[in-house]
Amino acid sequence: MREIVLATRNRDKVREIKKILKGFILLSLDDFPGTAPVEETGRTLRDNALMKARKTAEMTGKISLADDSGLEVEALGGLPGAQSARFAGPQVSYEDNNRKLLKLMEGETNRAARFRCVIALASPCGKTMTREGVCEGEISCEPRGGGGFGYDPVFIVKGAGKTFAEMSGPEKNSISHRAVALEEIKNYLQKFFSML
Repeated sequence: MREIVLATRNRDKVREIKKILKGFILLSLDDFPGTAPVEETGRTLRDNALMKARKTAEMTGKISLADDSGLEVEALGGLPGAQSARFAGPQVSYEDNNRKLLKLMEGETNRAARFRCVIALASPCGKTMTREGVCEGEISCEPRGGGGFGYDPVFIVKGAGKTFAEMSGPEKNSISHRAVALEEIKNYLQKFFSML
């Protein structure tokens, strides 16, 4: 069985990826206690995903998979985008980010938004590959639902009429931006391993 290190310590993200990407041994940075977290200093989701994947592959000596996801709100010019995790400041909670977003959206009629995810694969010898997934929707006026994480309670999925936080895990994992990107990368994983 091939091993892949997920370049994260975010347990919510690890749990979600493991449910979508089956057939491989998936480790995380928690399995490598001496590794330092990779700073997300890129200007785009792709920059951050590649940075995390490359650094994790170097540190662990194994194939690494990194994702960087962001919520892009039309009325905010694409914000929070690559800064989604730190939108309300460094080391904030999901609720802090959601509160800031909803405050900025007060009275706004254009609530269109999209979740974008870039998945990057990197090998210790420097080979890389990226794939992207997008999920369209809009921002709710208040948090709804108790599932998911991040901006899930305030993102209403287009055509579904409910937020990601109101969906079951399998329902979300069949249509989310991360699921779309992971399905794209899954088609190339065997080829990627064979190139090494």
